[in-house]
Amino acid sequence: MKTVLCYGDSNTYGYNPSTGLRYSENIRWTCRLQKLLGSDYKVIEEGCNGRTTVFDDPIEGWKNGLGYLRPCLNSHKPVDIVVMMLGSNDLKELFHAKPEEIAHGAEILVKDIIDFTGNKQGFVPEIILVSPPEIGEGITSSPFYGNFLENAIGRSREFPKWYKKVAEENGCVFVNAAEYIQPSTVDSLHLSPEGHERLAEVLYETIRRI
Repeated sequence: MKTVLCYGDSNTYGYNPSTGLRYSENIRWTCRLQKLLGSDYKVIEEGCNGRTTVFDDPIEGWKNGLGYLRPCLNSHKPVDIVVMMLGSNDLKELFHAKPEEIAHGAEILVKDIIDFTGNKQGFVPEIILVSPPEIGEGITSSPFYGNFLENAIGRSREFPKWYKKVAEENGCVFVNAAEYIQPSTVDSLHLSPEGHERLAEVLYETIRRI
């Protein structure tokens, strides 16, 4: 059995923009991916609302993705595949981060995965680096407006260019989520059930090709 670790933020956790709660297992892309892959794979959900790549939130500093990464990898080893989709929360206004800086944060995580797993489990998993979906045009009417401003839209559209570069330079498989999914119109940040379904299909096909 192969272990697939899905490391991400609220869109990996399965945040429901209509209720503020969590989508059920029959909706979340991680659970849909498990069903598609079948019993030869074990899909582990490691999504956390508000998680960044490497930025410390002054109020919720424990949401820095780097701090939890090694304990997470160690808990679930041996890990055969890591699917990582982070960066959306780095677009928050308080971080003032450029797209290339956010991609560099993702690269720090990728290198940490490579280094840690190589030492602790004797091999490096396949890493699928997912460039997050774009921030929606309706962000100004989102409940999250203020944390995210209009400039987050344009910065999110630059993610694919920078994430692809990181993937190519570090031997990762690259997936541009924005090619396939968009955030819901409810809050312009989180995925709709249809988005979860489509993302699961894309990642299933990606894993089949590995």
